[in-house]
Amino acid sequence: MNETSVKKWNKSTVADFLINNAIYVVLLLLVIVIICMDSSFLSVQNFKFIITQASTRVILALGVAGLLVLAGTDLSVGRMVGLSAVISASLLQAPDYARRIFPDMPQLPVFAPILLAILCTAIASTISGYVIAKFKVTAFIVTLSMQLIIYGVASLYYDYTGGSPIANLDERFKYFAQGSLRLGPVEIPFLVIYAAITVAIVWFIWNKTRLGKNMFAVGGNEEAATVSGVNVIRTIVLVSMLAGILYGFAGSLEVARTGSATNNIGNGYELDAIAACVVGGVSFNGGVGSIAGVVSGVLMFQVINYGLNYVDVSPYIQYIIKGLIIVIAVAIDTRKYIKKK
Repeated sequence: MNETSVKKWNKSTVADFLINNAIYVVLLLLVIVIICMDSSFLSVQNFKFIITQASTRVILALGVAGLLVLAGTDLSVGRMVGLSAVISASLLQAPDYARRIFPDMPQLPVFAPILLAILCTAIASTISGYVIAKFKVTAFIVTLSMQLIIYGVASLYYDYTGGSPIANLDERFKYFAQGSLRLGPVEIPFLVIYAAITVAIVWFIWNKTRLGKNMFAVGGNEEAATVSGVNVIRTIVLVSMLAGILYGFAGSLEVARTGSATNNIGNGYELDAIAACVVGGVSFNGGVGSIAGVVSGVLMFQVINYGLNYVDVSPYIQYIIKGLIIVIAVAIDTRKYIKKK
């Protein structure tokens, strides 16, 4: 190999590397700009805020990631969060609050309303998965329809409860999300612990169970998976059910963290979850993704979200930046897919 070919090879390799990792370059530049605008962004307190806020987003992203691995998507995530939030909040108001929505209801165990909220979102997501798998309807259309249905149901329930923010939550419920575990000088928020446990469970499902193997097989090549004996319908339905469970849990945690709920809580969360997954290497074309990638994608996206708010960047500019990040991430993913084929 002569010197000229070596130079060409090096240029080609560097160019491919920069193109394939352009999204990380963009995110790094954004972080650098944020730090230059306000160096106080680099603080332990801000880091704690970021990982705490990222915890519920990680749980949501893990649900979406499984559907993306199946070469699908889910546009109903945000509204699922809203539904679970209003259900759990309305049933877990402070017992001494004079304007409780259900004044005659006895004080319930914290886990009961949370499990009810999870059941509702799991059923809705399972229905979406069944329609996608059984009737071969595009996931985009099915989940868009479910988004509207869930929002309608959540809004009707919200109006029934009075149509005003559901606040004055039970202290036990707030502590469930806002509390922390102290280990010597280190204080670990409960939300981070819940996220870590969820990550471990989903990692086990993806990597150590038949469902996980079947999920990647169906996402990689559905026809080949069918020929190999994989029950495609069952796989899609179970992955969708798991996603619904995660949405309901995350929604309940989110309302306990923020302290109040309306029918609009969770609006737009689906975009952040999908973007974080794609940034973390989960392919829109299916069959590719890792738990570590999902977690890193969420953390990177949360750093950008929090950082832009920290330096008072206009919300409208933030929408533009998020849109560009999604386009770049999908373009890179598509380029890799085409090159592989």
